[in-house]
Amino acid sequence: MNLILDQNSWHTDAEFTYAAEETVRVGDLAEVPFGKGNRLKRALVTETGVLPSEEIDPSKIKEIASVDPQVRLNEEMVRTMQWMRQRYGIKYYDALHCFIPPGKPAKPGKSKRPYARTKGEVQEVKALTDEQASAVGRIEDSMNQEKGEIFLLHGVTSSGKTEVYMRVIQHALDMGKTAILLVPEIALTEQIVRRLLGRFDREEIAVLHSKLTRRERFDEWMRLRNGEAHIAVGARIGVFAPLENIGVIILDEEHESTYKSDQTPKYETVDVAVKRLMYSRGVLLLGSATPSVVSYERAREGIYTLIELKKRYNRTPLPLVEMVDMRKELRSGNTGIFSRRLLSSMKGALASEKQVILFQNRRGYSTFISCRDCGEALRCPDCGISLVYHKHEHAAVCHYCGRKFPLPEKCPSCGSRRIKYFGVGTEQVEEFAAREFPDARIERLDLDTAKNRTEINRIIRSFSKGETKILIGTQLIAKGLDFRNVGLVGVISADVSLNIPDYRSTERTFQLVTQVAGRAGRGSEQGLVIVQSYTPDNFALQAAASHDYQSFFKQEIVIRKFMEYPPFTDLIIAAFTSENEQTAMETAERCKNYLERAGLPNSDKILMPKLSMNFKGKDSFRYHIMVKAPRGSRNKYIYYLRYFNRGLLKQKTDCAMLIDVNAYSSY
Repeated sequence: MNLILDQNSWHTDAEFTYAAEETVRVGDLAEVPFGKGNRLKRALVTETGVLPSEEIDPSKIKEIASVDPQVRLNEEMVRTMQWMRQRYGIKYYDALHCFIPPGKPAKPGKSKRPYARTKGEVQEVKALTDEQASAVGRIEDSMNQEKGEIFLLHGVTSSGKTEVYMRVIQHALDMGKTAILLVPEIALTEQIVRRLLGRFDREEIAVLHSKLTRRERFDEWMRLRNGEAHIAVGARIGVFAPLENIGVIILDEEHESTYKSDQTPKYETVDVAVKRLMYSRGVLLLGSATPSVVSYERAREGIYTLIELKKRYNRTPLPLVEMVDMRKELRSGNTGIFSRRLLSSMKGALASEKQVILFQNRRGYSTFISCRDCGEALRCPDCGISLVYHKHEHAAVCHYCGRKFPLPEKCPSCGSRRIKYFGVGTEQVEEFAAREFPDARIERLDLDTAKNRTEINRIIRSFSKGETKILIGTQLIAKGLDFRNVGLVGVISADVSLNIPDYRSTERTFQLVTQVAGRAGRGSEQGLVIVQSYTPDNFALQAAASHDYQSFFKQEIVIRKFMEYPPFTDLIIAAFTSENEQTAMETAERCKNYLERAGLPNSDKILMPKLSMNFKGKDSFRYHIMVKAPRGSRNKYIYYLRYFNRGLLKQKTDCAMLIDVNAYSSY
């Protein structure tokens, strides 16, 4: 048999041949003697009935020591894991740990159940709208015929996409199959669990996400693997749920960048979902009010099947969106955070017993600290990233490594005492709102306040019950939360995401503004959205204000094609990290030259090595190269990059290599 070691090393990233007296199946976890000392290592069986190579002395083939009687994968998971290794240029170890659970079995009667106290939310649905009924019918028909289709469900905010999900999941269970429902943020898990509990038996549902304890994750994994639960719900790691015969995988808010892993292995959730569903001929359902440009182009090309929900399920009109030009506010003497229009609208909403959401996609008090004399910005000495001023903690904080620094009395560069705080974060918005509305209960939902699952759920429940009148937050509040009494949404600064140095910045801006606007008017009355901007004429903001996805897409796709950005290419990053800056730079240059000599498509357009300014490593440097690989050439590039990396390992170079495809994070 062949097996792979559960060992985090490129030197053992291969399949090894062992013998076994007992019956062993593909997917079993075994203990095997390895190396000269025959120390026992955990390993995964990837193939049985393998005849050893003639070059191998049969007497040197070792036998496995034991097999884990509880934890095992099925063949589909093993094949998906092997595919991930090739697809993303990672180690077997990295892919293996996506599938196997952390921790160990609980003692009898000691298993842990997350969300055990969560109560079901029963929503009365008298009848589906014509659009919903048509969507459910088309998806169920595909499931019945086992077509293995990919559907893009493009539905405006509050159009009833969740009800479509529920019907499709029920159909999968009726067929004797299983289902996976993914949300982009862990903060959304409790809300979707409540919906599921209102429709399905508690024992049918298991939750998987990274905020669970090791005990909880292991026990939920075992419930799914043993067939006790048939619906897996959670964040992106839920795509690895150990289910058999998967009928449907649903990605809610499919456009969100959180579905692309920013840690090794840097996988795309949608890719893994497609691969897994190939075995069961199940359906992949991608839902969003603002589909990613890549997904919508795939729908136009016929790769995905497009289904549209153009009307809100309760027939309430989409919220009215007003743009406020903050340049005019400045000229008229208003230097505050809130425009006059936003302030008056907040007063009106609160007087009418309506709730208010304020969106600012920057946490902290001020977004950077700078010297007025020399212009030098305070940066983290480890990460090189601008520090953010947190007034509550009276500290300068690095949002990458989390380190906190005392506020300087004078500039470290020139000695000037003219230190100034610039930019607006959620902390400052909260302070200003509290000053203007002292009688209103105000909460803030960002990564500073949402430090654990309990606190996230408390803040959301408080607002859902109407106890909190003003909710201030970052993108956490823009992702699928359903509140019935929100009369007003204020976008404090729509320019924040526009000014990010990323080719997706306009797409991200359109999505954020549209999504957060969709939190308003989900009850029986039309909501109001006030969008503050210094560039109100930007086409993404104009399209968001008029709820016009088509207009945005038509302009954005022209830019993408001209600039050779996804979906017309794959942006492949090869990054090289070393304690010696010269080594990192020279290795990146060698890799660039190697790819150019290989004669790959567009290899003559590989960008010169660049220092990765956002790299977080302490006492080390990272240089990266980037290539816009034409569609269809991605696997060739990965193959050559893996080969180059093997050469580095043989040479024992003091330089680590990382491959990332279509990264959402900046290098």
